[in-house]
Amino acid sequence: MTASTSDWTPSPRELQRQALRRALARRRRLLALVITVVALAVLVLVTITSPGWDRFQQTFLSWHHAKAAFPDVAKGFWTNIKMFVIAEPIILAIGVLVAVTRNSVTPWLTPARLLAVAYTDVFRGLPTLLVVFVACLGIPALNLTGVPTSLTVLGTVALVLCYGAYVAEVIRSGIDSIHPSQIASAEALALSRGQTTRYVVLPQAIRRVGPPLLNDFVSLQKDTSLVASVGVAETLLAASDYGNYNFNYTPLLVSGLFFLALTIPLARLTDWLGHRALVRERGR
Repeated sequence: MTASTSDWTPSPRELQRQALRRALARRRRLLALVITVVALAVLVLVTITSPGWDRFQQTFLSWHHAKAAFPDVAKGFWTNIKMFVIAEPIILAIGVLVAVTRNSVTPWLTPARLLAVAYTDVFRGLPTLLVVFVACLGIPALNLTGVPTSLTVLGTVALVLCYGAYVAEVIRSGIDSIHPSQIASAEALALSRGQTTRYVVLPQAIRRVGPPLLNDFVSLQKDTSLVASVGVAETLLAASDYGNYNFNYTPLLVSGLFFLALTIPLARLTDWLGHRALVRERGR
């Protein structure tokens, strides 16, 4: 009778190897910490000893102006959050629809495939700021009945159009990464092409491209500030208006801190998901 794996105990040599690996890992972490502290100390020293440090403090690090501008900057950031929350699920839906359309093989969907290709090529190639300008300034000029003229709505539409194209290509890459044997197995089980895509291909594809999708959504949160260029009262515009009126630009840093408070946790979540996927793939 063979012993179960739960009865296995490492040998003294293996214990030595484990102890050595732990010691080397601690040494690397300590070295990284020392290098980081020294680099930050040098950066701070160079900054505070620069000739214009006093002027910089007065212009960008004023506690008085930070408190005075905080309510307007926070109210503007709420607009950014609403745009992000509304745009994100719409972008994901468009991305899935466009990606699936481009990967379809039925002749009946050839016009839709051509339209999907044109959509991704155009909106991936155009600068997002240009699309914001066209949507927010061009659409109201048409005076179309029933079409919203709110700059916030139109700015959100512009972001959806641009990021829908980015996300579509990310999801399409995930679909293309699924091995053909998965599709063949689904067809052997008498699943239709649509059922195979819905139940077999898409779940695996979305899971594989999760970290890149989160990266796109981090970028989307930052790019909501582009609508300030057309006069939407979001956080960056509120900070700029305060700075231009009071000749102090501390509110810009306050606005940046709001973005960091939201994007850094999303970035860490992206890193964690990517690491978890890598560990799962390697089987350890």
